[in-house]
Amino acid sequence: MARNNNHQNTVNIKNRKATFDYEIVETYTAGIVLTGTEIKSIRQGKVGLTDTYCMVINNEIWAKNMYIAEYSFGSYNNHTTHRDRKLLLNRKEIRRIARDCMQPGFSIVPLRLFINERGLAKLVIALARGKRQYDKRQSIKEREDKRTIDRMFKQ
Repeated sequence: MARNNNHQNTVNIKNRKATFDYEIVETYTAGIVLTGTEIKSIRQGKVGLTDTYCMVINNEIWAKNMYIAEYSFGSYNNHTTHRDRKLLLNRKEIRRIARDCMQPGFSIVPLRLFINERGLAKLVIALARGKRQYDKRQSIKEREDKRTIDRMFKQ
């Protein structure tokens, strides 16, 4: 039986708030340990990364507070929406992230959730340094300047 993979590649959920609040230092692509109803909800695009953060616990990286809506056709074995989910990375990558995360001001933030060509859910996480308030103002100013320049050239 042939499987239609066209709908899988359309899932691309971004955490826009992360790039505004953090300065991205390094990115990693991690797999996620999911249940059956969770992957079905992700394929429908019912995911939120807004308040999600990651932690290293016992040499494992966990995504905390990631919202995946309950699957509409899931029965009694439906998942809880905000449970902790384990991320899959190489041991070497986990050690590097854990070491860098120990430095003050650094944290692990999810940037993007997508489904790859093999149909697996992947989470792009970043080692990030928190921006100060004036850095955020500078980002807003640059974005506004870019918009005005784009408007001028379109006319």
